[in-house]
Amino acid sequence: MLKVLIPTIMLFPTIWLSSPKWLWSTTTAHSLLIALTSMSWLCWTSETGWSTSNLYLATDPLSTPLLVLTCWLLPLMILASQNHINPEPINRQRLYITLLAFLQTFLIMAFGATEIIMFYVMFEATLIPTLIIITRWGNQTERLNAGTYFLFYTLAGSLPLLVALLLLQHSTGTLSMLILQYSHPLALNSWGHMIWWAGCLIAFLVKMPLYGVHLWLPKAHVEAPVAGSMVLAAVLLKLGGYGMMRMMVMLDPLSKELAYPFIILALWGIIMTGSICLRQTDLKSLIAYSSVSHMGLVAGGILIQTPWGFTGAIILMIAHGLVSSALFCLANTAYERTHSRTMILARGLQMIFPLTAAWWFIASLANLALPPLPNLMGELTIISTLFNWSPWTILLTGTGTLITAGYSLYLFLMSQRGPTPPHISGLPPFHTREHLLIALHLIPVILLITKPELMWGWCY
Repeated sequence: MLKVLIPTIMLFPTIWLSSPKWLWSTTTAHSLLIALTSMSWLCWTSETGWSTSNLYLATDPLSTPLLVLTCWLLPLMILASQNHINPEPINRQRLYITLLAFLQTFLIMAFGATEIIMFYVMFEATLIPTLIIITRWGNQTERLNAGTYFLFYTLAGSLPLLVALLLLQHSTGTLSMLILQYSHPLALNSWGHMIWWAGCLIAFLVKMPLYGVHLWLPKAHVEAPVAGSMVLAAVLLKLGGYGMMRMMVMLDPLSKELAYPFIILALWGIIMTGSICLRQTDLKSLIAYSSVSHMGLVAGGILIQTPWGFTGAIILMIAHGLVSSALFCLANTAYERTHSRTMILARGLQMIFPLTAAWWFIASLANLALPPLPNLMGELTIISTLFNWSPWTILLTGTGTLITAGYSLYLFLMSQRGPTPPHISGLPPFHTREHLLIALHLIPVILLITKPELMWGWCY
């Protein structure tokens, strides 16, 4: 664990002591080295499930793919932000990269924590850098409003979780994930226990977000700069799913009855947010709502509590993290050239940027779960789990899949095909940096087809 955490902490002196000329290249190289080092976690040696250097930080097959995704994303965020942060004063550039490094540190400690209370503290700590990035570097005047939504939704959801965790500590005497799995199951049978059950899950459902408590997400995505959108879509939403997987183990007797409304909301949310996507004019808003739709499927898979549901959920989380992050990068490259997120104003881009149109095409197809991409593996596993639980769910999940295909193709056709309007024929060409950035998102998605067991959460 420390082989990644210590270099991440050493990023801070690198950022503040490197010369202005070399700032972006040194930080990108340093963070890329960390990302490559983190790959060593995927070489699984432990027989017991947990691989640990001390009692507080450990990895297991559930957290490892999310940890590697977190490390992989930092160099990509630095690459993506380079163009629009460069004109700013050097100290602001340093501060921006520092906030991204803080986010990575908190996320590694959140996914690697074995104590649930440490996970909770790191889960909350990720709020601060994200909030500063949204409110300080956001594009529009609405950014303070978006920051307020983001802060209060997350805080209101996660304060009951703190009380629930303290009660759990009181009743079991420990909050260590290593020990809790061997402790006596809780006898949950009263109204108070039902409230405790809800308190444990609502924080994660808000973070995912579940349809109904998702209003902060489109606002935060639309107002955040590109790195904020990338980290929100790729990693911060996954904190919710990861936390739910860890907590569901202890909530068992009550989940059979109490999970119904949440499963129904999650499945209904897939259709509702998909339908909202079909009539979006704003590029980033469409990608943000599609994230809510995919996370609804993940929430359904986790709440069913079967091994297949968990497997499908983690595969879909990893695949969605890479693909939605790639879509936000592509949306940002278009925004940097046209200075508008309205899809109708920038159409027919395929004629002037053919290679970028190919990236858009691959990313859109990955978003609609084209076989044999990992997105399809995740979706199929979850849909079959839900179908096994109740055959009626196929109506909702099937309709959701159709709508997803509809808006993904709409996104591609609207932005890339059609006649090129005269006002965009003189746009500057794409840089090698931008092509590299999208390639580093989409190549891992394609490579994961060949070895999906890296991310399906079982000990192999």
